[in-house]
Amino acid sequence: MAVHRDEAWNTRHRSEGPLNRADRNFAELLQELRVVFTGVPILFGFLLTLSFSERFRSLDGFQHSLFVATLGCAALSATLVVAPVAAHRVTFQRNRKRELVRLGHRMVIAGLAAFALTLCCGVMLVLDIALGRVPAMIGAGVLVLVTIVLWVGIPMRLRHPSQADAKLPEPVRNLSDARPRGLSRRSGREVAGKLGAET
Repeated sequence: MAVHRDEAWNTRHRSEGPLNRADRNFAELLQELRVVFTGVPILFGFLLTLSFSERFRSLDGFQHSLFVATLGCAALSATLVVAPVAAHRVTFQRNRKRELVRLGHRMVIAGLAAFALTLCCGVMLVLDIALGRVPAMIGAGVLVLVTIVLWVGIPMRLRHPSQADAKLPEPVRNLSDARPRGLSRRSGREVAGKLGAET
């Protein structure tokens, strides 16, 4: 039901059909993927090089397990954020853009969750090596809380329209809808022509 209401809103206020909306949504999805994919490979490459350093041999069992978890989450995150592009290649010219947008949306959500786990586990690993177990757990817990608030809490509040949004007037679709009563289309064109001649 909510999907149908959303499609009706797009058709009314944007003059946008379902296919045009799918194209726009997929373009927005690719823009968001560029932001996420900037950090994922860098972090993943850093974790790979860390395993060959001399300091890696001095890690205890917990730190080794935490490193493996961080590396796994980073690999999973990279795989998920690239998956919509691969799916687009597989379904190219198959008239599956709307289904592709829904699938890509779910993959990106899962990829962001894996990326958040990568950040938290990575911070905990570094703090555990540098400061100790207790400061590492505190730092990771704070990062988890901040991530939940910024990535989930605040956006969820934006999903529900406020009273101020409800009072906003509906957008004017074109200039002909905004002409005063009693002013015909012909009169409007004549006025516009005179203004153009004066300028």
